[in-house]
Amino acid sequence: MTRQEKLQWLSGAMSGYTRRFAFYVGRQCQKSNIQDVAKELNLDWKTVKELEKEYMQGKLSRAGPANPKVIGIDEISRRKGHTYSIVVSDLEEKHPIWFGGDDRSEESMCLFYKELGHDKCKQIRLGIMGMWKPFSNAFEEHAPQAAILFDRFHVMRHLGEALDKIRKQEYSRLSGNDKQRSFIKGQKYTLLSRNKNLGLDGKRSLKLLLKVNKRLNTAYLLKESFSQLWNYQSEAWARKFFDNWKASLKWQRLNPFEEFAELIERHWSGIAAYAKPENKVSLGFVEGLNNKIRVLST
Repeated sequence: MTRQEKLQWLSGAMSGYTRRFAFYVGRQCQKSNIQDVAKELNLDWKTVKELEKEYMQGKLSRAGPANPKVIGIDEISRRKGHTYSIVVSDLEEKHPIWFGGDDRSEESMCLFYKELGHDKCKQIRLGIMGMWKPFSNAFEEHAPQAAILFDRFHVMRHLGEALDKIRKQEYSRLSGNDKQRSFIKGQKYTLLSRNKNLGLDGKRSLKLLLKVNKRLNTAYLLKESFSQLWNYQSEAWARKFFDNWKASLKWQRLNPFEEFAELIERHWSGIAAYAKPENKVSLGFVEGLNNKIRVLST
């Protein structure tokens, strides 16, 4: 007996592809970037992008009513000119639950909590976000029973920005010394990357740069060592580490790092929350999700 499968076809510009194929492409894009998937399937980059949009839109529509206990909050730049939308994810279920707002304001953030409803807001136990006051203000207003944990990716981004300021200061200080400047020029991302993530050429360039510039060497080692903060299992030990790290800045003339330390001090409670076992939530999902949302919004 011959059976004929009924296929669901996409509409519009993607009418030549089935929903099943779009789902397959979307799944592949969770593991690889668009360029690699396009090459593997012998498709145009724009076609893969559109098929992934279909996959992500289907995933969002199947998510069902939100009832989150742990939420991740981040903003997405929709276009140049600081035009933002806010993304909220359920970090236990690992899927997005809200995408909206006209900017990064407290008013836009409050739209999510109003949509979620008072009773469900009371069930939230943890909110993970960047050190952006409008987000934390809205969270404290609508979920006062919950703890705030500041996203370590955002924290380390602030530290990277401080390191880059020092790089620029050194480049400016060495004006007239082209040889010394040549070691610094073009090394922004080499300095900002973790040493273990650098290729052979990157490691050689970094080694040479740190050998000839003492100030950048000190700043880089401090940047690398700060990552240890996230490994502590008790707030007391985390605090001791941070106090020692901050004390090591004395006499180093690293003003951007001193400003970073003050930022950490002001937000300490949301950073110390990492030391509590119940707050060990995987945050890589948030960054990966945001990359996918960017695809949907372009």
